[in-house]
Amino acid sequence: MKKFSNVKGLFVLLFALILLLAACGSTDESGSNSDAENNETEETSDENAEQSESETTGEAGEKLVIGFSQVGAESEWRTANTKSIQNAIKDAGHELKFSDAQQKQENQIKAIRSFITQKVDAIVFSPVVETGFETVLQEAKDAGIPVFLADRAVDVEDDSLWVTFLGSDFVEEGRKAGRWLVEEMSDQEGPVNIVELQGTVGSAPAIDRKEGFEEIISGKDKFEIIKSQTGDFTRAKGKEVMEAFLKSEGENIDVLYSHNDDMAIGAIQAIEEYGLKPGEDIKIIGVDAVKGAFEAMAAGKMNVTIECNPLFGPQLVDLIERHFEGEELDKRIAVEESMYTMDQAEELLPTREY
Repeated sequence: MKKFSNVKGLFVLLFALILLLAACGSTDESGSNSDAENNETEETSDENAEQSESETTGEAGEKLVIGFSQVGAESEWRTANTKSIQNAIKDAGHELKFSDAQQKQENQIKAIRSFITQKVDAIVFSPVVETGFETVLQEAKDAGIPVFLADRAVDVEDDSLWVTFLGSDFVEEGRKAGRWLVEEMSDQEGPVNIVELQGTVGSAPAIDRKEGFEEIISGKDKFEIIKSQTGDFTRAKGKEVMEAFLKSEGENIDVLYSHNDDMAIGAIQAIEEYGLKPGEDIKIIGVDAVKGAFEAMAAGKMNVTIECNPLFGPQLVDLIERHFEGEELDKRIAVEESMYTMDQAEELLPTREY
């Protein structure tokens, strides 16, 4: 009996031990798996939230992917502007996706749609013309991608389609040109006949520079624009159109007002080939203040250039970063600019960066 009692006690002890081990094993396993699943779910949720946030708005202080669509490479000014923006984006540690529209709106729209497909954090573009961008800008807004306008504005009813415009006051540039001319020719008796080389048809600078210039000379009877045609902002086209002006008007021309310096430089060549002295026989007004204009002024072939500063890349990147930090930006932000005349050119020429 004693032996049986000992065996029975041993059996009860073993059974209790088995139950205890089973219970511990079950608790450890279920608790561990549950915690792992919860942690994994939380991490996945956090990752998805971070990914969604990054895809649509980026994050302050972090690397951004910025799509930049430039209007083209039609002038020294545009080349300097492109480099300024590209370098500023890279120097700030952000990733750049660049597209040259080659002066064609359809290329620019394709580029913006490509940026949307690539889910960039922000889009910067300098529109070829003012109109026709509503649809693609709405697509960018629907995708949660902010758009920043550089140098040129757009004409759309809904200004929520873009964050801010950074660039020059083109109307004021036209006014500066007009004021200089009115003062310069104040002593001349009789009519002052002006020919005008306009920029790309429908572009903001062409529209605004014409408006500002005409605002100043309007009502002053002796000033008259006798010929006006686009030179598409290029030297070659500026020369070609000036040749046509000279063929029809010849020595009747007193002043050339060019919407940019590159067209003016092309026109200077046409004037010289015609046998007249640019800067003397025909006063030359340009816009942009590129190095080529300073060279022409130093040589006495150009009278004045109105500055349109292209080196605003760092300022643009700063605005983009401030937007992602949650700051509300003004809709229009102007770049500080000046005006330079022939008598300043030789001294300032070595300091010109573009």
